[in-house]
Amino acid sequence: MSVTLNSPRFGVVEIEDDGVIEFPLGLIGIEGTRYALIGQDDSAFAWLHSLDDPSFALPVMNPWTVFVDYEVEISDSEAARVGLTEADTTSVYVTVRATERQEDCSVNLRAPILVTEDRRGYQVINEFDSAPLRAPLFPQNTSQQAETAQSAA
Repeated sequence: MSVTLNSPRFGVVEIEDDGVIEFPLGLIGIEGTRYALIGQDDSAFAWLHSLDDPSFALPVMNPWTVFVDYEVEISDSEAARVGLTEADTTSVYVTVRATERQEDCSVNLRAPILVTEDRRGYQVINEFDSAPLRAPLFPQNTSQQAETAQSAA
């Protein structure tokens, strides 16, 4: 069986039951509990598309595509809150803040989204010290601009 999503962004999309991700605790600041990942296999980005509100889709990505040293550390209480155990195998996604200016694009490394093998999704608070709320998505552009600004001064 499948779910038919009539998305303003993607048109009519058939989502197989095993493609539905249930967020029992929801996402921080966002309504709805049923989502699907929509994207092309060869793209670094995907869309976490709401099945409850077809007009809502959130850009996400695998953080290790850009941030190779990224780590996720969650406290025991956070793991208990979302019901994760060490035995759970999870996929990790971070939300993308896209803007018109490439240098302003960022990702949220502080609140990653974990998706378990049984298609349960949880947004957690990452306690790793080097996990900012807005990490520049294109840091080489940001550092190049800083260098250019310093040399012009």
